Amino acid sequence: MATDELDNIIEKSFKQIEEARDNYVFSFAPREVGYVTSVSAGVIKISGLPNVGFEELLKFPNGLSGIAYNIDENEIGAILLGEESLLNAGDEVMRTGRVMDVPVGNELIGRVINPLGEAVDGKGTIVTNQRYPIERPAPAIMDRQAVTVPMQTGLKVIDALIPVGRGQRELILGDRQTGKSAIAIDTIINQQDKNVICVYCTIGQRASSIAKVVATLKEKGAMEYTVVVVTEGNNAPGLKYIAPYAATSIAEYFMEQGRDVLIVYDDLTHHARAYRELSLLLRRPPGREAFPGDIFYIHSRLLERSTRLTDELKGGSLTALPIIETEAQNISAYIPTNLISITDGQIYLSPKLFELGILPAVDVGKSVSRVGGKAQLPAYRSVTGNLKLAYSQFEELENYARFGTRLDEHTRTTIEHGKRIRNWLKQNELHPLSVIQQLVELLALTGSLFDTVPIEKMKDAEAALLQTCTTLAADMQQRLLSDKQLSDEDKAAILKLAADALFTFQEKKEEKKDTDVPPNGDKKV
Repeated sequence: MATDELDNIIEKSFKQIEEARDNYVFSFAPREVGYVTSVSAGVIKISGLPNVGFEELLKFPNGLSGIAYNIDENEIGAILLGEESLLNAGDEVMRTGRVMDVPVGNELIGRVINPLGEAVDGKGTIVTNQRYPIERPAPAIMDRQAVTVPMQTGLKVIDALIPVGRGQRELILGDRQTGKSAIAIDTIINQQDKNVICVYCTIGQRASSIAKVVATLKEKGAMEYTVVVVTEGNNAPGLKYIAPYAATSIAEYFMEQGRDVLIVYDDLTHHARAYRELSLLLRRPPGREAFPGDIFYIHSRLLERSTRLTDELKGGSLTALPIIETEAQNISAYIPTNLISITDGQIYLSPKLFELGILPAVDVGKSVSRVGGKAQLPAYRSVTGNLKLAYSQFEELENYARFGTRLDEHTRTTIEHGKRIRNWLKQNELHPLSVIQQLVELLALTGSLFDTVPIEKMKDAEAALLQTCTTLAADMQQRLLSDKQLSDEDKAAILKLAADALFTFQEKKEEKKDTDVPPNGDKKV
């Protein structure tokens, strides 16, 4: 054997010995180790880990993770983020030295993920360069600016009477099966071609409901600008608890890029119940309705992250539509009142209106937007001024009319006008209307052009009116969308166009006959 060859073999052997020594030292480096003492309904008790921090991420066998939540003198109470059947007492627990985080980036658009950032749509692993903690501080007051830009939902009743602005937090509440999620889905679909990123977060929903929503978004082309974060009803309560925070971190990434973002939490009732379950299992003191004392804080710190940033911070916005389920129309219950006090207004859906077929079943009297007309286009403000008042007067007079009271001509006119408003507010699901279409219809409605159209012909009349919107001049369409009030000339032009479109649907009033008998009893000649 040649000398050079022998030297190479010896050198290679020394390298292998050094690598083995390094691995030997590393494998026996001191580290903190804890052990699972009990597993119960998504909550784990752990012994050891003396230096663990609050909300630190922990690693368990079988790829499971958890969050250290109760740090007591003798044990740690942790929230499990995964299937508890994969974990047993005696399993080893390791610290990570970091908090729970989630991947963020453009790669998430169009995907369906769980709160851990793992894809559940069967399209492969999501690879991103950045991760955000799920719990992040809300922007400071000085980093925010006023809400002035509208977030068009495409729903006539909301855009006209309860406007939502970009950066606003508008609560949607009502009994189950009254169309709460439908309003949120319509709003997402209406953001097409409006440069708005949407994040839809489901908390504890049925798998069939989630699949239906995703299929609808795909069919309408909305998945091209939407991220769906899902947790199902049979998921661990820990996953339901972190879901809205993870979704908000994903949304904040786009907001900090200067984008406008819409986030829907569907729904926070399940979120509050999941947190109550975890708190009771962690032996935290229960309060009203067995909810822990910090139940208000978990939602306030979540929704406080929704805002509109200043231009120095690129001017992005995060608009939140949290959904809450009420029981027996009780909007004064614990969780609903908490959310009402946190948000900038609420959209209340009435089961009575739903049963009458008035969809969306928005109760205009109990709904409010605390931003109001400031978040509307000026063209809307010049048209919808007295609409809500006229509708409220109609509802009050309608109750009196049911007693068979004789009504004067003015009252009858008010009631007939109110019936047209109520009929106009009806809108089919998944059919949002553009700003121009809504404004043309609003002008015709407030101009009393619909008052002579029979109720049964209202939908056909609306369809005919919408067809005329395409004939509007391009410069007029620009003025409708601008930040200026609608001029009298433009109003007159649109009203003339609307009058021509509705002429064939209007009911002709019968002319008075010349044979009417005057008070003196003589016939007219």
